[in-house]
This record gives sequence, C-alpha cells and structure tokens, in this order.
Amino acid sequence: MQLNNYKLLLFCLCFLCVPYSYAQKVSRKTVNIIFDSDMGPDYDDVGAITILHALADKGECNILATVASTKYEGVAAVLNVFNTYFDRPDIPVGVPKGNALELRDSQHWTDTLMAKYPHRIKNNDEVPDAVKLYRKVLALQPDNSVTIVTIGFLTNLSNLLNSKSDEYSPLSGKQLISKKVKLLVCMGGKFPSGYEFNVMKDAAASQNVYGNWNTPVIFSGFEIGEKILAGVPLINNKAIKNDPVKEAFSISIPKAKEDSAGRKSWDETAVLVAVKGYQQYYTLHTGKIKVADDGKNTWDDKGKGQAYLVEKLDFKKVQHIINELIMHEPHHKKG
Repeated sequence: MQLNNYKLLLFCLCFLCVPYSYAQKVSRKTVNIIFDSDMGPDYDDVGAITILHALADKGECNILATVASTKYEGVAAVLNVFNTYFDRPDIPVGVPKGNALELRDSQHWTDTLMAKYPHRIKNNDEVPDAVKLYRKVLALQPDNSVTIVTIGFLTNLSNLLNSKSDEYSPLSGKQLISKKVKLLVCMGGKFPSGYEFNVMKDAAASQNVYGNWNTPVIFSGFEIGEKILAGVPLINNKAIKNDPVKEAFSISIPKAKEDSAGRKSWDETAVLVAVKGYQQYYTLHTGKIKVADDGKNTWDDKGKGQAYLVEKLDFKKVQHIINELIMHEPHHKKG
C-alpha cells in the first residue's frame, strides 16, 4: 500500500469512534450546504458561488444560506444578485452586524453588478445577523447533515461557536455545531506553514475556530488554488451574455497583469470539494492547524480532526473542470 493511501486509511479509521466522518461516498445524498464568503475583495468568490449554483442545478447540493463574512455596504445585495441570477432569489442571506472587516473589491465589479442586475435585497439592513441566520438554519436541519464551506474570514464561525441558546435552539453554538454539522471545508491556510489572507485577517477568529471546532475540517490551502487559473474561457465565450459572473471576471482580469492567463482559483476548489468530495482530485494530509497571534499558520502532524488537501489529479484537469463550471448558465437562460 502506498504511503499516502496508508495515511488516508489511518485518518478515516480514527473517526470510527466518533459520530462523524470525512467519508463522502460517490453515491451520497445531496449535500446540504451553507456558503460563507467575503464576496470580494477578490473575485474568486464569484467563481465559487457560480460552481455552487451549477452543482445545485445538477442536484448535487442544496444551498441552505449564503452568508457574508464582511459587512461592507452592499455585500448582501451582491450575494442576492447571484442567487437571483441563478433562479434562487429566496436563499437566505446573512451579514455580520458586530465587529467585522469591511474589505471590498478594488476593481468595483460589485458596484457594476448591483447597478446592472436584478436583486431584491438592496442593503445590509434588510438581512439578519450572520450568526442568527446560522443558528436558525442549523436548528432546522437533520442531525449531522450540514456541510459549511467558508471561503472568507472566520469571523462568523467564531461568533457562532461563542453563541448562546436563543429562540432558535436551546443549544450553545458549540453544541449546535456538534449536533448539526458533519464537515467544515475552508479555503484557508498555507501548508505546511505560512501566511494566508483568510486566516491572517481575523487571526483571533481563526484561532478560536480551529482550536475549538468539533467536527472534521478540510483545508484547501493557498498552494492548491494558486496554480489553477480560471476565467479566460468565460470572458472569451461570446455566446454568454448579460451574465454577472462573466461581468465580474471581464472587469477584473484586465486590471492585473498577473491575471492575464486567468485568476487563481482558491475559493472554487473549496466549493468543489465541499460538494463533490475530495477523493477524485486530492489526498489528505492529516493533523491539526495552529494559528499564531500574527496569523501565521503551522501544522501539527500529531494533531487530529483536521486535514489539508494534497494534489493528486493533475491541476490542469481541475482547472478545466472549474472553467467549465463557471460558464454554467441558469435554467431560465437555457429554456
């Protein structure tokens, strides 16, 4: 048996004694998923939410909520733009109402999308606090049934961990997570060590989440998405018109020389794994992340409960899959 396969076997076996597992079988049921995103300052979030809706249209996932981890004015509207475009305008949206970052896109694609595309939600005041939405949604789901994918800061998940019983559930945040969540997939970290934006920008939240989260965690690290370039086939596809996804990539790619061959696909890989499982594309390196006060992450191979992705399938094949998925158009445009 190859070393990587042996380590993966040991990793899976270590979870036989607890009521959750990393295993995502090919024949699994539709994934119930909460999407947590900073939706800017980068635009790989746009590719990520598109993949989420594309896979939902294929019946592979059920989108329970789309939540912002930043609170710049308009982020709720931007999330609603995409949900509306993909024929799911009523997906709940949440935004942090307490202390949170307000970083947004420097390319101003969000402004263009809000001005040009339909959206019922106009500002952040119209949506609930992110933690309240998390608690409401989780309380209504079957036990051990929810996958959370976070492609932004850990602010919301830290606040969820710290939350108390409320009108939605008598459970504490930690108890509610343990009862309802089966897996957390994070675009975060640089492995085996380094500084990565999502982990670093709210380091205290990252420390709290990664130190206290009580379900399995899979990281799609900086090094996974760095090589996968997306968006050029989309912006060159003349058949796709009046598409906010294409609009965002078309605005942003020309503004940075390093993106001329496509934008790095950090967030897209996390969503792909959250819905379809990791086995087709990656192996797992098990252990546990450690986050310093300055946001630098290191890895403890002796730790348990967490793993980061290691490339198995040629990254160019994953790149092709991602580029195909982000060209997905909603049913109303196909019909």
